[in-house]
Amino acid sequence: MLIDCVIEDTRQRITIAIAAIGGQGGAVLADWLVDIGESNGYFVQSTSVPGVAQRTGTTIYYLEMFPEVEGLGTPVMALMPVAGDVDIVVAAELAEAGRAVQRGIVTPDRTTLIASDHRYYALSEKSALGDGRVSSVEIKQAISDASKRLICFDMQALAETHNTVISATLFGALAGSARLPFAPEHFEAAITASGKSVANNLSAFRSAYAIAQGRDATPIAESRVAWPQDATDPEVSALLDRVATEIMPQASEIVLIGVRRLIDYQDPTYATSYLDRVVAIQKCDREDDRRLTRTVAQHLALWMSYEDSIRVADLKIRRERFDRTRAEVLASEDEIVYLTEFMHPRVEEVADTLPVSLGRWLVNTEWARQFLSQFVLREHKIHSSKLGGYLLLYGIASLQRFRRRTLRFAIENDRIQQWLQRISTLAGQHYDLAVEVTLCQNLIKGYGDTHARGVRNFALIMDSLNGMNISPSTASEIAKLRTAALADENGDQLRNALRVVA
Repeated sequence: MLIDCVIEDTRQRITIAIAAIGGQGGAVLADWLVDIGESNGYFVQSTSVPGVAQRTGTTIYYLEMFPEVEGLGTPVMALMPVAGDVDIVVAAELAEAGRAVQRGIVTPDRTTLIASDHRYYALSEKSALGDGRVSSVEIKQAISDASKRLICFDMQALAETHNTVISATLFGALAGSARLPFAPEHFEAAITASGKSVANNLSAFRSAYAIAQGRDATPIAESRVAWPQDATDPEVSALLDRVATEIMPQASEIVLIGVRRLIDYQDPTYATSYLDRVVAIQKCDREDDRRLTRTVAQHLALWMSYEDSIRVADLKIRRERFDRTRAEVLASEDEIVYLTEFMHPRVEEVADTLPVSLGRWLVNTEWARQFLSQFVLREHKIHSSKLGGYLLLYGIASLQRFRRRTLRFAIENDRIQQWLQRISTLAGQHYDLAVEVTLCQNLIKGYGDTHARGVRNFALIMDSLNGMNISPSTASEIAKLRTAALADENGDQLRNALRVVA
């Protein structure tokens, strides 16, 4: 007679899941754990399920550890994490921690969750027509509620201060959690044995270890947009004084950011016109409700710094962009990094950069449009890190001084003036509606087809407002239209919503 039986393995099993995207050193972290386990008498098995591609998919690394016990032999270990059966989850980014909770591998009765609270926004967040970001505060609360213990701080920023990748700080936080039966020197030995960036990795490991142990409560100070204390340019100083004396305290920080953005975009004179406009709206605001000034200050700064060809070229050749790219690919000082820009300009973008009369001629002259489209405006690969490509983009960016004479500036300035006039007119008797009209600017963004679509939707909503009998419910109706406009690229939901309003 054949009798089935199960022999229970009494050894203390340790299960670890690591979620990381390409370039974050997830494989290195898994290798360190394998090394530390095997060096301390454990059977260790490590498997991984890769994501779609570099930096577009998450790789899940799963490890199981069993201590070697004489007479018990080699254990049979699982290949993938099972919901409710994971002791430690390590997430290299906040949203990945949230996804681990969704997968069920984080449980409040068992799992220690170690996560960096910085964000890499998902494609769904970045591709949303409006603000598609998921609240980091809500994610933190959710992962805290779902885990038995949470260790969460900005491990990416900490790694950058030590000139290494996040795997080192995740390893330090894991060691500091004391959830593994190994001494800190065993973790450091694994880093040393790897032979890669040992000094930097050890330094980052020790800093993260101290934070996880509670010996450093303020690992990384939050960065804030601020002006240098010794801003000596007379025009800049005058603008700062005006913000301090003329702008209400509830809106001053937003206005300061707007001023700085527009000086960077154009010059202090342009930032002065922004400040003048905000002050004019502030006079229409309510004493007991400062939403209008704050909202206009934010959206006006965005609209006045619209993305034309000049702005795009300027951003692509900035030193900080080249430095950031080198840092992201971990290039050494003696390595050359080439950047390739893929561009396909339209006739409208060329016309927008021309003087008003010439730009209007080009837009309205069919043979000129066809000539440009057929022989000039093709797809181009521009190598911005090579001399020829850099000089081409530099030439376009240098047109900044002539921006106020361009067709695009005239068009955008006219739209802004009409928008502000409507807000001022509504603010007195229909305050909530004035705020909603302000928020409709969120539809206008980007360049090319994205910008054209946003302008079209904005115009449709403003035209519908012209035909409405304004009542207390009009603000909510405009809000519904704005939400519908942001719901899909084809505009189907907006058209349906407009029929209901009509």
